[in-house]
Formats: sequence, structure tokens, C-alpha cells
Amino acid sequence: MEKVKWGVLGTADIARGQTIPGMMLAEHCERYAIAGRRIEKAESYREEFGFRKAYGSYDELLADPEVQAVYIPLPNDIHCEWTVKALKAKKHVLCEKPLAVSEAQVQEMFRAAEENGVLLMEAFAYLHSPFVKAVKAELDAGVIGEIRYFESAFITGRRPDTDIRLRKETYGGAFYDLGCYPLSMAMWMLGKEPDEVKAAAQFSEKQIDLFTSALLLYDNGLVANIDCGMLLPTNRLDRFHVHGTLGEIVSPVEFNQCGEIPYTVIRNGVKETKTVTAPNNYALETEQLSRCILYGEKPHVSREFSLLTARVTDRILKAIGY
Repeated sequence: MEKVKWGVLGTADIARGQTIPGMMLAEHCERYAIAGRRIEKAESYREEFGFRKAYGSYDELLADPEVQAVYIPLPNDIHCEWTVKALKAKKHVLCEKPLAVSEAQVQEMFRAAEENGVLLMEAFAYLHSPFVKAVKAELDAGVIGEIRYFESAFITGRRPDTDIRLRKETYGGAFYDLGCYPLSMAMWMLGKEPDEVKAAAQFSEKQIDLFTSALLLYDNGLVANIDCGMLLPTNRLDRFHVHGTLGEIVSPVEFNQCGEIPYTVIRNGVKETKTVTAPNNYALETEQLSRCILYGEKPHVSREFSLLTARVTDRILKAIGY
């Protein structure tokens, strides 16, 4: 079977815990090379996950002519820098979300992809899930009528102040780290940019947003409410709920959940719970981009969608003064 030779640019927790195990399940993905800032850690990943090569710098991996595509799980502030370097090295790129820290950077990244004849896709793994596709199909079919109110939330426990996700210089904070999930869910399901954005946030002493709430307002009366935060004492909260003129769809589902996932359609007081079987979302995203490279499929998470979410993110961050 034809496979794409993948390199992983970094040894972040999401790579080890989620994406690389997903790559192991993707049939058109070969785990070819891993790079870290320390060769010892890269070597440990190579041994643990079966990569053929390990490099002690990102540049070394990008210089390897055998590498066809790279996955980038680096901190938010250097997504743009290393994505552009990879694209200029003629590598296809799957980069973690948020793709960049501004719409201007996203534009720069896709421009580099186009100029070098390679593909770039933002790593919204959960958007590849059959569960998301099933709910979107219900909305598109008008099962609950015209959408009037959409709400989505992703709230976790407070992280230590030393956590990289709470550093302003690396573009940490609740919205950069977590807000991309409920925002992307809203944009995916609603399919259009809001006409007005309002938002408020709670900040730490270091001026990092620990909780952000945004209202996305549309001229036709549609309202979307997005919450994200790092302040729960225990556990985490994932939720989305869609209200329409004929009914509603509700699902307290974790983002990137796999297995048997239920959602409930409520119409005229009657509840119908449906179940979707979802495989590993990280396997789905690497497999899909591999097929794009090999067989000419279009990236499931498109350039237009990444620009949309980046543009609305800019508007929300401006509204909270971050």
C-alpha cells in the first residue's frame, strides 16, 4: 500500500498522547521521522513509536528529502514560523490548532503553501469525526428548523502558573488554548461569520484570560454563545446545544471523543437519542491529509474555514482587550 512518509516536528504531549497513536492507526501514514530540541527525547520517541529516524533539531528533519509531510504540535507562538519553514522545504503540513495567533499569520501560511505547491491543514481532529458529520447533516436537513441559538463550551481545571498554556509570550490563555474548540464547532455548524461580536473575560494577575465568554450575533437574530475557561475545581466541561424553530439537538460530548457517541434530538417534547460510532479522530485527520497528498482529495479543514475561525478569534480577543 502506498504511504506518505510523515515527520513530527516536536515532542509535545499532544503528539505523544494523541496524534502519534492516531498515526499508528492510519493506513496511508508511515511514521518516518521525529525531531526534538534534544536528541535523547527524540530517540526515546523513535523507539517507543517505531519511527525510522530521530533528529535533534527541527531543521535537520526538514532537510531530509524523504520526509513528505510534517505534523507540527509546537507552542502557539511558533506555529507560523515553523509551518512556513516546512512549506518552503516543500513539505505538506498538518499544524495544530489554533493554526496561528492572527488572521494575518494564517494568510501568510497559506500563501507559503500555495507558492510552494504543497498542502496545509489545521489539525482540528474532532471535525473529522462521523459524530460531527451526523449532527451537521441533521442541521442541514432542517430537522430542528431554522437555527436560532447555538451554545458550546469547553472548560477545564486551573493549570499551574508555570504551564506554557498560561504564558502570555507563547499566546496562552483560555481562548487561545481552549476557545478554538467551541468557536470552530459554532463556525462549522453555522457556516457563516457573525455580524457582531461581543465578549468578556476574567484575567489572572499576569493578565492571562482564565475565562472568556463570547456572543456571536447575526443580523437575522441568530445568537451563538461560546464559553471557555481554566477554572473548574475538578474534571472538565464539554457541551454543545443547538436550538431551532422546530426543536433542539443536545450533546454533552467531549471534543475528540471516540467510540459510541450519543446525541439527542428533541421535537414537540419527544426525545430521540441517536448513537454514532466514531473511530480515533487523530487517525482520521492524518489519514485524510495523506489521501489528499496521494490521491488529490481536498483537505477536510479548508483554507477558508481556518481563515474564518482566525478572523473571528481576532475579533473576540480585541473585544476582551487581549
